[in-house]
Amino acid sequence: MPEAPAVVALPDSSADLASDAVEVLVAALRSGRVVGLPTETVYGLAARADDGDALAALLAAKGIERARALTWHLGSTAPLEGWDGFGPRARRLAERYWPGPLTLVLPGVPPGLERVAADDWTGARVPAHAGIRAVLDACDFPVVATSANATGEPPLVDAAAVAAAFGERLAAVGDGGPARMQEASTVLALGPGRFEVLREGLLDRGDLARASGRRIAFVCTGNTCRSPMAQTLARAALRERVGASDDAELESLGFRVASFGVHAMPGAPASAHAVTAMERRGLDLTQHASTPASVEELATFDEIYGLTASHVAAIVQALPPRLAERVTKIDPEGRDVADPVGGSLDDYLACAEQIDAALRVRLDGWA
Repeated sequence: MPEAPAVVALPDSSADLASDAVEVLVAALRSGRVVGLPTETVYGLAARADDGDALAALLAAKGIERARALTWHLGSTAPLEGWDGFGPRARRLAERYWPGPLTLVLPGVPPGLERVAADDWTGARVPAHAGIRAVLDACDFPVVATSANATGEPPLVDAAAVAAAFGERLAAVGDGGPARMQEASTVLALGPGRFEVLREGLLDRGDLARASGRRIAFVCTGNTCRSPMAQTLARAALRERVGASDDAELESLGFRVASFGVHAMPGAPASAHAVTAMERRGLDLTQHASTPASVEELATFDEIYGLTASHVAAIVQALPPRLAERVTKIDPEGRDVADPVGGSLDDYLACAEQIDAALRVRLDGWA
């Protein structure tokens, strides 16, 4: 019968946490030992990620050979700041679902996680259990974890079962009570050209896509030249950035891009020069039909870009005050995009160039 590890109380309540319990678990992790820790989903086995011997002990306890099954666990998103893999889409998911039952597999390898990355992708999660977050926040080294179960067996959901199953292979177990959800986290790989649910869990793919994407609207006067060109250019830039093959796939990844006119008549085609300007960039504007800007429709968008200051003013005046912060001018430098209607093709080409330059700056905030 394996010797039982020390079990310390680690409640899911910041007010009830005892500092000595946190210190016991942190000291064990710092020394390279494996510990059992609670999460809101299931219990996990944890070790420091930057210590090869600690990882070997964790893999041996789990009964697996490859460290790629391990996920970086964090007390907050603070350690992710500055990591290129934690881009806008991942940030939006973190804001929506962390702390919580979502593991994000992101491109790149933060320092200290080299041993657990898989093909230059790293899994990360902020669990929704105050006890484990207190332990993780107190560690000055990265901690990785895997579900507390032998390979092929169901994950364990209480501290006593973890202590009994793993015995002397663990230095200690934090007792956070029975896991609330008792189901593994959803695992989502998210990066350029990739939006893949690697493990089904409590979260739906469609909800994840909507939370990670962005609904973007462009508004000009008649919705026949400037805003349709902005819509077309933005879709193309987003497709390239996220690796979508067409607009349908872009929408399946949570992005909707549309355009409207504050004085538009419904159903008008794009102007001939606007169509040609887009053709010069290999883009098709022939199917465009103008759409009037309605309060009800605009209120469904996350970001609304007016092509000029007058468009911004008209939109802000129409929308409820709480939505006004969603509206801004398309040009980050505050310049109006002049109306090319009645001008030459060169005027339209210059207009498209100004719009495209503005979108390239905006793109980093979208995806």
